[in-house]
Amino acid sequence: MLPPHGGRLIDRLMPEQDRPGMKEEAGELTPIEVSDELRTDFECIAYGIFSPLEGPVNEADYLSILERGRLQSDLPWTFPIVLDVSQDASSRIHEGDSVALVQSGEPFGILRVEDKYTFDRNAHSQSIYKTLDPEHPGVAKTNNMRPVLLGGPIDIFAETPGKFPKYRLKPKETRYLFNQKGWRTIAGFQTRNAPHIGHEYVQKTALAFVDGLFINPLIGKKKPGDFRDDVIIDTYDTLFRDYYLPNSATLVTLEMEMRYAGPKEAIFHAIARKNFGCTHFVVGRDHAGVGDYYGPYEAQEIFSDYPDLGITPIFFRSFFYCKKCGGVQNDKICPHGPEDHIDFKGREMRRMLKNGERPSDLLMRPEVVDAILKYPEPFVT
Repeated sequence: MLPPHGGRLIDRLMPEQDRPGMKEEAGELTPIEVSDELRTDFECIAYGIFSPLEGPVNEADYLSILERGRLQSDLPWTFPIVLDVSQDASSRIHEGDSVALVQSGEPFGILRVEDKYTFDRNAHSQSIYKTLDPEHPGVAKTNNMRPVLLGGPIDIFAETPGKFPKYRLKPKETRYLFNQKGWRTIAGFQTRNAPHIGHEYVQKTALAFVDGLFINPLIGKKKPGDFRDDVIIDTYDTLFRDYYLPNSATLVTLEMEMRYAGPKEAIFHAIARKNFGCTHFVVGRDHAGVGDYYGPYEAQEIFSDYPDLGITPIFFRSFFYCKKCGGVQNDKICPHGPEDHIDFKGREMRRMLKNGERPSDLLMRPEVVDAILKYPEPFVT
């Protein structure tokens, strides 16, 4: 099986027998309160999803990520995982200290502080999001970050069950699952949407070239107007029940927030799927984009900068339903004009669904529409 990123699957989740002692230790340390989103990032580190990271990055790696899109070791890495603290909290913490990672007053892990440094918010946003526009959700989050960053390895002794425990697997579990299924080549598919027929076309086209399809919806904080997490799971359950062979595809969640970082996030997403065990990764039009901040194929073009990424991208052009061809096509293979095409306009389909209307059966499976419309409000508000 494809080795994890950096060659070793990181495991920072403490064995059961060591957890009581570590929890007792954490109770005596300076507490650092973290958000839901940062806790899921730390769990991704602990499970190996973010291998080779063992904790929030140190200053040398942070600056290298911003300047080169790589860790200091030269390993591809495009999104820095950081722990930000206030100036006041920072004054009580020194390199070499340990601090307790806390949520709602309850410790769940320990950070061994190896580095403490400040950062430039504008440099961060420009490098990662390619804009300083405060309307960009990533820039807005960066502007609200606290001024000091802590770096060092973490140990987690209390994990959350996850929003959908049935579908939340760790990389060591997905790698075992792929072996059990006899899959040697696996295509990972990232999504934050309920599936329409265009998504199904992309997934099944990719599946034609590999042994298995790994549909990996992102479960976590999203922007208003995106599909709710429970809607995404329900609609994929429906699709799997009626339109997929049971041994050709699997559904596993990835619990972390969307960053909307376009091309930088596409590489970040590919690395996470590589750690799950995927050999291929589907990259569509405007992957991880938002608004008009990125070109439609910029998230595909960035892969040429990373020939050493270790996972093979599968690129898809813009596609549409062609009434003359009688199916989903793209502009490389369809000879017909726009008068025969029906575009998969996600914004328009979401508008219709929000108003209780049904998109055409040519664009979305009726069973999927039924699953969405049973929710009075299927979108993040």
